[in-house]
Amino acid sequence: MSNISGASSGSSTTRRGRVVGVPTVCWCGAQIVGKISKSDPNPYRRYFRCAFAVSNKLMDDNHVFKWVDEALLNEVDRLSSEAKRLEQMVRESEIVFDGAEYENMVFDKVLMKVKEEVFEKVESVVSESKRYMKKLMIVGIAVCMIVVGLENFI
Repeated sequence: MSNISGASSGSSTTRRGRVVGVPTVCWCGAQIVGKISKSDPNPYRRYFRCAFAVSNKLMDDNHVFKWVDEALLNEVDRLSSEAKRLEQMVRESEIVFDGAEYENMVFDKVLMKVKEEVFEKVESVVSESKRYMKKLMIVGIAVCMIVVGLENFI
């Protein structure tokens, strides 16, 4: 069983160039759809195709066509090289990362924690003061009512 179809060998070339990875939109703006090949050279092989080209049954055109297995391999290769690049960046940043930066980071974390604790304590003192003031006001009102009541009685 051959992996090569008559018109396209799997590397999809469009007017905009070769599609790398999993295509999402064709150069014409149409969405990409997944299809299954019914050809003799590639029976039941899955591929991506431009929805416009599919709906108009276009053949040998410049719209996106890409085998799914090749698209996924491209995507894995791209992600692998991206992971290597990010890994290298992390290694380089570890080298540049010196003790002063670490101390500043620790200081900032401790400072943030202290600020949070102070804020929580201030909040609790304020709420406790509000409760105390309410009690004082109730007692004051009660005393005023008693005084007014006694004045009226005498």
